[in-house]
Amino acid sequence: MSERIVHCKKLDKDLPGLPKPPFKNELGKLIFEQISAEAWDGWKKDSVKFINTYRVDLAAPEGQKFMFKQCAVYFGFEEGDLAQTAFTPAPEK
Repeated sequence: MSERIVHCKKLDKDLPGLPKPPFKNELGKLIFEQISAEAWDGWKKDSVKFINTYRVDLAAPEGQKFMFKQCAVYFGFEEGDLAQTAFTPAPEK
Protein backbone atom coordinates (compact mmCIF):
# COMPACT_ATOMS: atom_id res chain seq x y z
CA MET A 1 0.00 0.00 0.00
CA SER A 2 1.47 3.36 -0.98
CA GLU A 3 1.49 6.39 1.30
CA ARG A 4 -1.25 8.92 0.74
CA ILE A 5 0.28 12.33 -0.04
CA VAL A 6 -1.51 15.54 0.90
CA HIS A 7 -0.59 19.17 0.34
CA CYS A 8 -0.24 20.18 3.98
CA LYS A 9 -2.07 23.41 4.78
CA LYS A 10 0.08 23.96 7.90
CA LEU A 11 3.53 23.27 6.42
CA ASP A 12 2.70 24.27 2.81
CA LYS A 13 4.29 21.23 1.17
CA ASP A 14 3.38 17.78 -0.11
CA LEU A 15 3.85 15.21 2.63
CA PRO A 16 2.42 11.85 3.73
CA GLY A 17 -1.05 12.23 5.21
CA LEU A 18 -2.69 10.52 8.14
CA PRO A 19 -3.89 6.93 7.69
CA LYS A 20 -7.41 7.89 8.86
CA PRO A 21 -9.28 10.96 10.12
CA PRO A 22 -8.29 11.78 13.71
CA PHE A 23 -11.85 12.75 14.72
CA LYS A 24 -15.30 11.63 13.61
CA ASN A 25 -16.45 15.15 12.74
CA GLU A 26 -15.97 17.79 10.05
CA LEU A 27 -12.68 18.95 11.57
CA GLY A 28 -11.35 15.38 11.44
CA LYS A 29 -12.30 15.19 7.77
CA LEU A 30 -10.51 18.49 7.00
CA ILE A 31 -7.39 17.37 8.88
CA PHE A 32 -7.38 14.03 7.04
CA GLU A 33 -7.66 15.78 3.67
CA GLN A 34 -5.34 18.77 4.22
CA ILE A 35 -2.88 18.09 7.06
CA SER A 36 0.26 15.95 6.95
CA ALA A 37 1.20 13.35 9.53
CA GLU A 38 4.23 15.53 10.36
CA ALA A 39 2.05 18.57 11.15
CA TRP A 40 -0.36 16.36 13.13
CA ASP A 41 2.56 15.15 15.26
CA GLY A 42 3.39 18.81 15.94
CA TRP A 43 -0.18 19.44 17.07
CA LYS A 44 -0.09 16.42 19.38
CA LYS A 45 3.03 17.81 21.08
CA ASP A 46 1.64 21.36 21.30
CA SER A 47 -1.82 20.22 22.45
CA VAL A 48 -0.29 18.79 25.63
CA LYS A 49 0.71 22.35 26.53
CA PHE A 50 -2.91 23.53 26.20
CA ILE A 51 -4.18 20.60 28.26
CA ASN A 52 -1.64 21.20 31.03
CA THR A 53 -1.84 25.01 31.05
CA TYR A 54 -5.65 25.14 31.11
CA ARG A 55 -6.19 21.84 32.96
CA VAL A 56 -8.50 20.72 30.18
CA ASP A 57 -10.80 17.82 31.02
CA LEU A 58 -11.03 15.95 27.72
CA ALA A 59 -13.93 13.89 29.05
CA ALA A 60 -16.05 17.03 29.47
CA PRO A 61 -17.90 18.57 26.49
CA GLU A 62 -16.40 22.00 27.33
CA GLY A 63 -12.88 20.56 27.26
CA GLN A 64 -13.48 18.85 23.93
CA LYS A 65 -14.97 22.04 22.46
CA PHE A 66 -11.97 24.07 23.66
CA MET A 67 -9.48 21.61 22.14
CA PHE A 68 -11.37 21.32 18.82
CA LYS A 69 -11.35 25.13 18.60
CA GLN A 70 -7.61 25.31 19.36
CA CYS A 71 -6.94 22.57 16.80
CA ALA A 72 -8.98 24.36 14.11
CA VAL A 73 -7.13 27.64 14.74
CA TYR A 74 -3.74 25.87 14.90
CA PHE A 75 -4.23 24.40 11.44
CA GLY A 76 -5.78 27.56 9.95
CA PHE A 77 -9.31 26.22 9.46
CA GLU A 78 -10.74 28.92 11.74
CA GLU A 79 -9.82 32.49 12.50
CA GLY A 80 -8.87 33.26 16.03
CA ASP A 81 -6.03 33.35 18.49
CA LEU A 82 -4.45 30.32 20.03
CA ALA A 83 -4.66 30.23 23.80
CA GLN A 84 -1.42 31.16 25.51
CA THR A 85 0.61 28.11 26.52
CA ALA A 86 3.22 29.82 28.66
CA PHE A 87 2.78 31.77 31.85
CA THR A 88 3.04 35.47 31.16
CA PRO A 89 3.41 37.65 34.26
CA ALA A 90 1.07 40.59 34.50
CA PRO A 91 2.74 43.89 33.62
CA GLU A 92 3.94 45.79 36.66
CA LYS A 93 1.96 48.90 37.52
